[in-house]
Amino acid sequence: MRILMLVVALSSLGGCALWMPQPDPNQAWIDLDPHGETELMAVAVDERPLKDDRYFQVAPGSHQLGMRYRFEVGPADVGRDSEALARDCRLTLSYDSFNAGARYRLVASGYGFRPWAKLYDQHDRMLAKATDPAAAALGGVATR
Repeated sequence: MRILMLVVALSSLGGCALWMPQPDPNQAWIDLDPHGETELMAVAVDERPLKDDRYFQVAPGSHQLGMRYRFEVGPADVGRDSEALARDCRLTLSYDSFNAGARYRLVASGYGFRPWAKLYDQHDRMLAKATDPAAAALGGVATR
């Protein structure tokens, strides 16, 4: 009885976050793969907000993925005797050849103050790079 109660208690801590939906074979599935102790969230597809920020699932064809990436800029990149700075960035990635039933991986990280994200297929081939719209508006594109 104690084991059953323990299992129920532990499973309720994560709630629905523990259960990912099954991928629809008629759509493309994009897993999110943040680097290290960072956070990558799915925000929108074709500028339409998503309800679940843990993954993207899109119809075949061309789409723009909107994501939020949170990471820390280390003291070495900020300045001597400085503390780490938290960054909260919005990135967009456009790709025109999503295939039904295919699985993709969206990898994100940061280089200094600049975030980057890259889309890979199931064979680890890089397909596209994300851009930082805020950096692009200032004349630079934060891609890597």
